[in-house]
Amino acid sequence: MECQWHQVCTRLVEPACGDRLSDQLQKSIRAMFDTLEADIVVVQEAKIQRKDLQDDMVLIPGWDVYFSLPKHKKGYSGVAIYTRSSKCAPIRAEEGITGILCPPNSSTTFRDLPEDQQIGGYPRPGQLSGEVDEATLDSEGRCVILEFPAFVLVGVYSPATRDESRDEFRHAFTEAMDVRVRNLVAMGKEVVLTGDLNIIRSELDTAGLVEQLRKEEVSLDDFFSSPSRRFLNQIVFGGRVVGTRDEGREEAVLWDLCREFHPTRTGMYTCWDTRKNCRPGNFGSRIDYVLCSSGIKDWFIDANIQEGLLGSDHCPVYATMGDTVSHNGTTVPITDVMNPTGMFKDGERQREWTIKDALPTSAKLIPEFSNRRSIKDMFFKKPRATIKPTTATAMPGGQDPPPLTITISTGPEKDSWAQGDLASSQPSSQVTAPPSSGSTLLASPQKPPAKRLAVASPAKRPQKKGKVTLAKEPSKTGASASQGTLKSFFKPKTPVPSPSQEPTGTDNTASATADISTASELLPAELPPEIQSPNQSLKGSAESSAKETPLTTVPTDDKVFDPIENKASWSKLLGKRVVPKCEHGEDCVSRITKKPGVNCGRSFFMCARPTGPSGKKEDGTTEFCCKTFIWSSEWKPSSSASLSG
Repeated sequence: MECQWHQVCTRLVEPACGDRLSDQLQKSIRAMFDTLEADIVVVQEAKIQRKDLQDDMVLIPGWDVYFSLPKHKKGYSGVAIYTRSSKCAPIRAEEGITGILCPPNSSTTFRDLPEDQQIGGYPRPGQLSGEVDEATLDSEGRCVILEFPAFVLVGVYSPATRDESRDEFRHAFTEAMDVRVRNLVAMGKEVVLTGDLNIIRSELDTAGLVEQLRKEEVSLDDFFSSPSRRFLNQIVFGGRVVGTRDEGREEAVLWDLCREFHPTRTGMYTCWDTRKNCRPGNFGSRIDYVLCSSGIKDWFIDANIQEGLLGSDHCPVYATMGDTVSHNGTTVPITDVMNPTGMFKDGERQREWTIKDALPTSAKLIPEFSNRRSIKDMFFKKPRATIKPTTATAMPGGQDPPPLTITISTGPEKDSWAQGDLASSQPSSQVTAPPSSGSTLLASPQKPPAKRLAVASPAKRPQKKGKVTLAKEPSKTGASASQGTLKSFFKPKTPVPSPSQEPTGTDNTASATADISTASELLPAELPPEIQSPNQSLKGSAESSAKETPLTTVPTDDKVFDPIENKASWSKLLGKRVVPKCEHGEDCVSRITKKPGVNCGRSFFMCARPTGPSGKKEDGTTEFCCKTFIWSSEWKPSSSASLSG
């Protein structure tokens, strides 16, 4: 699965990944958790569907997980939140930002559930512009919301700015996110918003912004006036708001935790362009955030990025809470307000987390993963003993009744017809005990059904006549008449003697005789006697035809093919492509132009080194990308020098 990460609780991580969760997390998801040392991990860009979920993504010992996966698009978007059960457990969970979706196995939307089961804060009529309907907004797997007693955690993956065709959806999603967060805060709930927002907040959060805008003749005010950047700067304290605030966004409600701990730090980027290899030179942007409401801002003791953790085009962002926090005017252990009532008290665990504590949206309750039996049960779980007393029958003449039979079965009961088929394979043991003198015997003159008697009989069932049985029957000749052996494809049916050597060998004669005798068994009985016994007639005709037919020789060409010459010619055709050298004297790499215009789709060569901190191509004396640029159509391997431009 690709991933992006963030954490909360004692530590909350937003791991930012952009390759597949099925590729990255599946390999070593538990090792990743150990590296992050997180208690809550928020993952974006899972890029999987429900059918792609596997045991090592869901059934992780000590962890619970909640997914929001795309409903239609394959390998697209996807958000997951993992929680460490020993430290925290949510009390409510939802999928989607608007509340329009339904819990599993229910036709009632989250917003229509009873009030005690709702997280709340759903958009009210008139709060959304309606450019995109709510069902479409929540169909791409972009949001998971968990509620703890302390706060509501909103994990999101906001749409990126690709082209104008997605602007409407992007604006509608950020609008719904803004409304939901503000409604929750207005209800008196604390909120943590974390994830890949795909938004640059200020000029400190991207490399080379000022120079890029100067080339495009765009001012900073115009740049930060776009709808998505206005949303972020109006929802966070200290944001850069151009002009008057929008209606409904008069007040900021969230704090940017990384900037609170590092207000002037430059180069604190979380995402890099991997196609240009910009990460080594740290030419990137900060688009991943951990934001929190004012009531819990003082709970956090640290927030930062983990740029040293590789594996994606993003790096993890984390925020750490203290072991004790101020809640409702008193100081309490963090575990007391991060778990359901009764699970922790004064920091001491009162009971363990069990699968009964999992919420309906937990992935552990998906039918493919629920009700799993432990492999240990196969060896250590004791079989159930079922006592089946047979009906006692009053015997004539005062005879003793039949003994009581107790059957101990190690498997579930089968129907009578199934027991008849599996009588020889089902293990069971019978203990026969004499009847007690005080037992009450019931008169039952009926005899047991004949089928039951057949079940107890150890006789084998008749073997089914199938293809396997027929295939095992021995053939008369040792080989199938309709299908020859593999060896027969590489030798002639009738041996042709060479002119210099007569076929007088004993082995050849025996082989020919065996082939002829095999063929004679397949001939019908109605044929004339001379054909029914072909040992002599066919053998004689074969010898005569061999003598009468002259041997022909295949004319040979005088040209001799040299294998070394052939290898050299193929090497020229399929050999490694010669690429030009850059100013560093190293092989260039091939790229394709994706910028719209007359050159879109053309390939070119450029320096393979990473882009430097300035974002520009530099001369060949530095360790970063030089100015070498050659169109592939203009490159000729015979050229002695590369072109620069």
